[in-house]
Amino acid sequence: MKFQVSLTLSTALLLYAQSASAQKITASKSADYTLLVTELQSGLQSPWGMAFLPDKRLLVTQKSGAMLIVSANGSAIEYRMDNLPAVADNGQGGLLDVVLDPDFSENKYVYWSYAEPGSGPEKGLSGTAVARGKLQGNALKSMQVLYRQTPKVSGSGHFGSRLVFGKDKVLFISLGDRQKFMPAQDMAQSIGKIVRINRDGSLPKDNPKWLHPKALPEIYSLGHRNPQGAALHPLSNELWVSEHGPQGGDEINRVLASKNYGWPVVSYGCNYGQPESDKCRLGGGKHVPNYIEPLSYWVPRSIAPSGMIFYSGKVFAKWNENILLGSLAGTALWRLQFSGTKEIKRERLLAELGERIRDVELGPDGLVYLLTDSGKLLRLSKLN
Repeated sequence: MKFQVSLTLSTALLLYAQSASAQKITASKSADYTLLVTELQSGLQSPWGMAFLPDKRLLVTQKSGAMLIVSANGSAIEYRMDNLPAVADNGQGGLLDVVLDPDFSENKYVYWSYAEPGSGPEKGLSGTAVARGKLQGNALKSMQVLYRQTPKVSGSGHFGSRLVFGKDKVLFISLGDRQKFMPAQDMAQSIGKIVRINRDGSLPKDNPKWLHPKALPEIYSLGHRNPQGAALHPLSNELWVSEHGPQGGDEINRVLASKNYGWPVVSYGCNYGQPESDKCRLGGGKHVPNYIEPLSYWVPRSIAPSGMIFYSGKVFAKWNENILLGSLAGTALWRLQFSGTKEIKRERLLAELGERIRDVELGPDGLVYLLTDSGKLLRLSKLN
């Protein structure tokens, strides 16, 4: 019986591959589906973020500073835009996330985040910045920088940098701690924070009102290490983020206004160089009562979480409202199921691919699209 099932699957895969014009297709099993991974593109250079245009073409950022327009079928790079502001392409820095304006069909605005190099007295330093421009034809024009992390610092790590629009069309920006630790708790700096700005770079009137006299008014929450994934919850419309711990302690957090998520005072991870044990976890691990407890965390090993979505569609109906989360060190796609804010199931998918999955996006066709550090654009479907 097992042989018959295997034979049927192989035959189906062969027929599927033939109908897909000989694209490379890999089959993978999940608890709910037989997954099909189609390699649409393998010629990207260190891709980081992506966003679908209304015509189903795809904007893809490359760390070195170019933004690409990829054809609707994923097979061709149609245009390359190199006229964006200069990036600090070093370590984890470079051109990072990209999103469309909620009213893109009317205003054509594209927003992107990047590691911005310093100049003058800040030469040799860098910081996360966010810019926007109008996509006119196949070029970005009328570009302007909307936001800059304060201050620029040395180093090439932990830029954070996911962009998410809330239902109110206000922009969330995730900012890493730049490997500086305590600035994540300093209200006079935007390092290690989630900040919230209007689409034109001004500040929302309903941002948190902080008691700290030097608090930056754009700060929405604090105590974040390196949030590289972010998505709106489909029911609550709250922002959820994935963020890197040190040795272990990677987290999924529900981001609430004016709350402190503890880094670097507490974490379920251990500082680098320490033996992995319960005793070395920062602050003993437990965040409460002074800090917000993560909804999910990974110990003792880090998976290095990256881009994430909440799935919503008909293709993978059993996964609706589940998190799909890329993993770098873990070279996999994770699926997390929640009941309210309590994790009830997690599943590691696509581990056999051995790919560092950098970003995850829901396509207009209800399928799941993945970017890998090796330069691939993958499409996840299922065998009918």
